[in-house]
Amino acid sequence: MVTIAAGDLRDLVRDIFVAAGCSREEGARIGKSLVGANLAGHDSHGVVRVPRYLQWMAEGDFIADQTVEVVRETPVLAVIDGRYGFGQTTAPQAVEIGIAKCRAMGLSAVALRNSGHVGRVGEWAEMAAEAGLVSIHFCNAASSLLVAPFGGVDRRLSTAPYAIGVPREGGDPLILDFATSVVAEGKVLVASQGGKKLPPNSLVGPDGTINGDPAVLYGPLEPNGPRDYRQGKGAIRAFGEHKGSGLAFMVELLGGSLTGTGAAQEGRRWANGMLSIYIDPRQLDPEEFFPGDVKRYLEFFKSSRPVEAGGEVLVPGEPEIRTRGRRLAEGVPLPDDTWARIVAAARSVGLDDARIVRAQVR
Repeated sequence: MVTIAAGDLRDLVRDIFVAAGCSREEGARIGKSLVGANLAGHDSHGVVRVPRYLQWMAEGDFIADQTVEVVRETPVLAVIDGRYGFGQTTAPQAVEIGIAKCRAMGLSAVALRNSGHVGRVGEWAEMAAEAGLVSIHFCNAASSLLVAPFGGVDRRLSTAPYAIGVPREGGDPLILDFATSVVAEGKVLVASQGGKKLPPNSLVGPDGTINGDPAVLYGPLEPNGPRDYRQGKGAIRAFGEHKGSGLAFMVELLGGSLTGTGAAQEGRRWANGMLSIYIDPRQLDPEEFFPGDVKRYLEFFKSSRPVEAGGEVLVPGEPEIRTRGRRLAEGVPLPDDTWARIVAAARSVGLDDARIVRAQVR
């Protein structure tokens, strides 16, 4: 395990993508977003993605520095085509449109289609919360067949993440953000590279055997070999049995079918679809009941006696806030294999070792 200062890691990721053909501004967005996921403790959506992003870019799936296209627009709705740009560029453009419409009308909905990987969906809920808005996000990944539905062993779903953000007066926003699978595919990737092991109920083999071995998803693993989920025969399991599987199904329809991206399927170009709904609580709640009741209920919720002595009841977003503070102070921990792959990625786009070592290993 190595530990890298967050700022150094952001700058290195920026320089990797600039060397690969992105503008400096886009490289900085990608670096901030990926390292931000690590800071929040969502290592599955962090810098472990760098080699895969470069691969998708080299294969033409992701296109640098895209400006989104507004396909359809009303005062409260917008359909946005990301044109296969990096999600760290397309998603904030879509969110900005949603925020502007919501501020004007009190409510808005934005359908983002054909986007590159949007990263940690909670980032966009945080962006809306910073503007004082409640938001709900349904996201899918067309062609990214990874998850078996409840009662099945064949892949029929993407990890179909879902996020809700609620602003809070005088405090950090409440952010609920999770994949509708037992684990995100990125967590399988991290585990396959020497990171935190998977829960033993994460994956299901083609014979119905349940386990936590990443080889079920990727096929035989070699220490420095590629990780391609298309080579494995098993699947990630939907979380929450029939309830989680049902939620994942609906996220596919709303984030995929309704946006025009398409629900998970074979043979389609890789893309994220994201349907986002924005609500301005100041227009919905002129009496300002909402902020006070959020505060009251949060305190009531957390006052529940913990199951274990010394335990604590946490609200959505609280673990991420604590992890962010710790990692900003102490650095971002990365498995040795993940760091080696980032170094190899940097070299592959022409960065020399002198540049790489400026990201000081603590």
